[in-house]
Amino acid sequence: MARRRIAGEDGRRALARVADGSAGRNEIATAVRFTLEELAELAPGNSVEVRVPPFGVTQCVEGPRHTRGTPPNVVETDATTWLALVSGTTDWASAVAAGKVAASGQRADLSAWLPLAGLRA
Repeated sequence: MARRRIAGEDGRRALARVADGSAGRNEIATAVRFTLEELAELAPGNSVEVRVPPFGVTQCVEGPRHTRGTPPNVVETDATTWLALVSGTTDWASAVAAGKVAASGQRADLSAWLPLAGLRA
């Protein structure tokens, strides 16, 4: 189970601020971190590293655990794209095709878990 740092109420409040366009940097950071925690809970494991610089990183998806150096399965994107993916306002294939998501490795396709159920950003 993922270790929680962002309370559900705080995460949902930050997502609501993102959705209504009133989010500042702190709310965006909270929304990103909260949704990374949600993904890690939904897809537990350590075979994929998801990076949303400068706000957060998580490991998820079942498979071989990576412990040293650059992981073989990496997903990296910006906060705006990440929040659009988790909320469903954009889809995985479109974001990858547009170059908004860098995904490397055979397990780096997160389309099975995105958008995150029950979240609206």
